[in-house]
Amino acid sequence: MPEKKTLSRARADKRAGKAPSTQAGEFVKEEIDHVRAGKHGVKSAKQAVAIGLSKARRAGVDLKPPKKGATSESTRKKAQKDREVGQTPAAARKSASKETTAKRSRTTTAVLKHEGKKSASRGALSAQAKSAAAKRPAASRSAAAKKAAATKGAAGRKAAAKKAAHTRAARAHH
Repeated sequence: MPEKKTLSRARADKRAGKAPSTQAGEFVKEEIDHVRAGKHGVKSAKQAVAIGLSKARRAGVDLKPPKKGATSESTRKKAQKDREVGQTPAAARKSASKETTAKRSRTTTAVLKHEGKKSASRGALSAQAKSAAAKRPAASRSAAAKKAAATKGAAGRKAAAKKAAHTRAARAHH
């Protein structure tokens, strides 16, 4: 179950007109924080992202499953199922879907506990983000950046410009 603050942040993103992937980012961040706090480990940064996206879909973020051929069929099916769970109202969900058994839940947590914590390091996440971005065409990255700028709002743009200027100044001194 995601934390309350994660859910409220994701809802705020939705109200601000941010993309579903941005809303889902809150859940991914929560997962990374869990690994860093030692609640459990992950095999790779990719796994932490996958767990976060799964939680996001189940919490109602309207995130589409990956395209055919992008991942394995089983992963696509899981994403589809997660999305369906998230899109059905809570009342209907109780009767329709089967809850994960306590034993399975415990086993999953136990397995994750044996994994390492290094995968949530700054370097590992940076490498994951770079490799994921490299797979996307330039036009798609550019469109995402344009939407990000458009949905930032005046105060957000001002803060980003200030930060960029500060970074440029700091790099100029080196």
